[in-house]
Amino acid sequence: MKFGTIASGSSGNCLYAGNADTHILIDAGISCKRICEGLKSYDLDGKDIQGVLVTHEHSDHISGLGVLSRKFHIPIYGTEKTLRQISEMDNLGKIDRNLFQPVKAGENFTIGSMTIESFSISHDAVDPVSYIMYEGNKKLGMVTDLGYYDDAIVGHLRESDLLYVEANHDIHMLQAGPYPYYLKRRILGDRGHLCNEKAAQLVTELMDDRLKQVILGHLSKENNYPDLALATVKNEVENSVKVEVAPRDYASSLYELAK
Repeated sequence: MKFGTIASGSSGNCLYAGNADTHILIDAGISCKRICEGLKSYDLDGKDIQGVLVTHEHSDHISGLGVLSRKFHIPIYGTEKTLRQISEMDNLGKIDRNLFQPVKAGENFTIGSMTIESFSISHDAVDPVSYIMYEGNKKLGMVTDLGYYDDAIVGHLRESDLLYVEANHDIHMLQAGPYPYYLKRRILGDRGHLCNEKAAQLVTELMDDRLKQVILGHLSKENNYPDLALATVKNEVENSVKVEVAPRDYASSLYELAK
């Protein structure tokens, strides 16, 4: 299995996971044009994508979904409440509801040769989830857009070969920054986003013999620096685990999950 980030940050998110015969996007929060440019860097096209997994309905995760679905007729997976919310959004244009594939948090489903597990997270959306992907004995764990994590989330992510995890903000930068008070409270709350320190703690709890690669994502442009997030997490994890920050505005290289 391979994994790449086409866009990662508070202004837009789109991830890719796939293998030789199965190609999946996680969220589509940038333009269809940018998604296709990212896929082209992986020698893929929009018509190769067999499904889009939607985590929740915020614009930085779905803004390109309407055009993408109309152009390539890609099935859209998400919880029933999330899909209903998306169907009522005028800014996405018309989306063929026959493309909607409802999933339930905690249940597994398959796309091509890959098995996908969804699990609930705490965020200020109608029914937010994150996803884990399996191919044989390889496991890709992903989690962003959560105000806190608990034992259940740790249990879902445990024994991942590669982990993509949110490191949204530095608390001191956020508190001293220009955001209005209500927005600071939202980000810092239980339905907001993980700070660098919480991301480091989560990665530490998930350290085991299988975890080889950690990618930090969904960084705030205003309230974080890539080097700061990287240093905060690397300071807490063992040297055997490679830690990187996902690029904000361009596609990353493809990561091969450890075999």
